[in-house]
Amino acid sequence: MKSFLFYIAVMAMSVSACDKANQTQFGIFKVLDDATTIEMDGVIKSKTLKNFNDLIDRYPNINLINIVNCDGSADDEINLQVAQLVYDMGINTHLNDNGLIASGGVDFFLAGVKRTRGTNTMIGVHSWSDGSSEANEFPVGHANHLPYINFYVAIGFSQQAAEDFYYFTINAAPASDIHYMTEAEIDQYNILNP
Repeated sequence: MKSFLFYIAVMAMSVSACDKANQTQFGIFKVLDDATTIEMDGVIKSKTLKNFNDLIDRYPNINLINIVNCDGSADDEINLQVAQLVYDMGINTHLNDNGLIASGGVDFFLAGVKRTRGTNTMIGVHSWSDGSSEANEFPVGHANHLPYINFYVAIGFSQQAAEDFYYFTINAAPASDIHYMTEAEIDQYNILNP
């Protein structure tokens, strides 16, 4: 009986190890067949950084993230950390046909070294809120704006371009609403760089 239970335990560990070796889903990220492209679909959460790191540990040759839908982040700090990793690793981002990015999803998309999109896409921006105040209630240059502006600079924006885009986003719509960028705005703020 003891050897039978040992056999069952070993088999369970083998199946678990095999499942992990073949794992392709890491939270909102899914590895596609070529193992150099991942698909992203969902909101960025506190676990997203760990999921992304686990994915990269297993699939270190990722060079493209195809975004299906990312309408924001539930954790802005984690979002900026994951996005910074994307940029630092030289990964490109692509918004799929009929795809949508908004709020923190736009920040994530901007981390792509090369940023492209398909047809019929939507890119939405708005102000952030800390629960009691909105971003545009703080004066220009306030310390609360710096994490975002510094992030844009860290992913390749000039200081002026970072500030221009950031202040545009927080004044485009309140936190409770969304402004979908026009083609002219997408061009003006260099959202794409094919």
